[in-house]
Amino acid sequence: MKVDVLLGLQWGDEGKGKVVDVLTPKYDVVARFQGGPNAGHTLEFEGQKYVLRSIPSGIFQGDKVNIIGNGVVLDPALFKAEAEALEASGHPLKERLHISKKAHLILPTHRILDAAYEAAKGDEKVGTTGKGIGPTYTDKVSRNGVRVGDILHNFEHKYAAAKARHEQILKDLNYEYDLTELEKAWMEGIEYLKQFHLVDSEHEINNLLNDGKSVLCEGAQGTMLDVDFGSYPFVTSSNTICAGACTGLGIGPNRIGEVYGIFKAYCTRVGAGPFPTELFDETGEKIGALGHEFGAVTGRKRRCGWIDLVALKYSVMINGVTKLIMMKSDVLDTFDTIKACVAYKLNGEEIDYFPYDITEGVEPVFAELPGWKTDMTKMQSEDEFPEEFNAYLSFLEEQLGVQIKIVSVGPDRAQTIERYTEE
Repeated sequence: MKVDVLLGLQWGDEGKGKVVDVLTPKYDVVARFQGGPNAGHTLEFEGQKYVLRSIPSGIFQGDKVNIIGNGVVLDPALFKAEAEALEASGHPLKERLHISKKAHLILPTHRILDAAYEAAKGDEKVGTTGKGIGPTYTDKVSRNGVRVGDILHNFEHKYAAAKARHEQILKDLNYEYDLTELEKAWMEGIEYLKQFHLVDSEHEINNLLNDGKSVLCEGAQGTMLDVDFGSYPFVTSSNTICAGACTGLGIGPNRIGEVYGIFKAYCTRVGAGPFPTELFDETGEKIGALGHEFGAVTGRKRRCGWIDLVALKYSVMINGVTKLIMMKSDVLDTFDTIKACVAYKLNGEEIDYFPYDITEGVEPVFAELPGWKTDMTKMQSEDEFPEEFNAYLSFLEEQLGVQIKIVSVGPDRAQTIERYTEE
């Protein structure tokens, strides 16, 4: 058996949570491979709305095995709050959720360090969510991290050593803080974590594959936030691309099957960083209002713009995308004209590839297509799509070289239309 991978192709917030929830009935296992509680996956069904931060989105599907992989960074306090809220709403977790012993723990001092580093950058802030993600991955790479498995092995000593090291850094930065409440909630989270299956996830996931089980790997954030291939330095601290599923779960590249790439019919970005197609006018405001573009975790308003096909083609290439999924099509239902960036002007030259740096001097070149001016939220099949919308889909497929397999026409699980179903 091979694993299928599902990930975002833009700057995050593409709607991955909903799609995982739609796809999970076809899989036995859902595994999260990177990121932390800075990424929120919103799911809506049966009149309820849920925001998942660390827990895989397959948790709502009965007897599925859900795995938090080694590539994830986990905050025990935030995890406890998220898990208890889910349990209170009738979704039992302890038998469904397995957590890798090799996942790194976000310490209370990591969150303080995150705020201190951002404050020290002044006007050059990256726009971090302040959840301690960056400092945790930094400790992981510098071989100073504390892992989930350490809870069971000489934990007090390892925690004290990491905390002391962080406190010395904070002292050097002259940063004032109070750790009392954070640490209290964190320690309660540690005790709560002990109630779960703490596993060697690389063995578990490969054994499941050898037993013929189907596995869906769930990414967080988006390709353009990848630490290597995104709009550096305005990126996250992990590999959000398909290759991250290999390192974040312990599976070989020869076990990757389908790669589902998710994108919005337009573009958004949260926080600082370059965004070539960003709109600063009424159109941008309208897209934001219609799309309810506010961060699921941070509540921050998202910057909005037209779809960027230069960046999207790059993402398709980097990830080896085999099937595309377009979200929030309905947000553009009322527009007379739809624009799509098909090239950049950089230093007076028109280019159709993603360059080394898009921070300065990049001007989008747009193609214009007629809008469909139709409410698509009640549509049940592609046979109902208006001609102009079909033309938009065909244009995107021609540009990107991959079929758009699924189209979302609203936030609910039911508002999802599969295409090419005759295959």
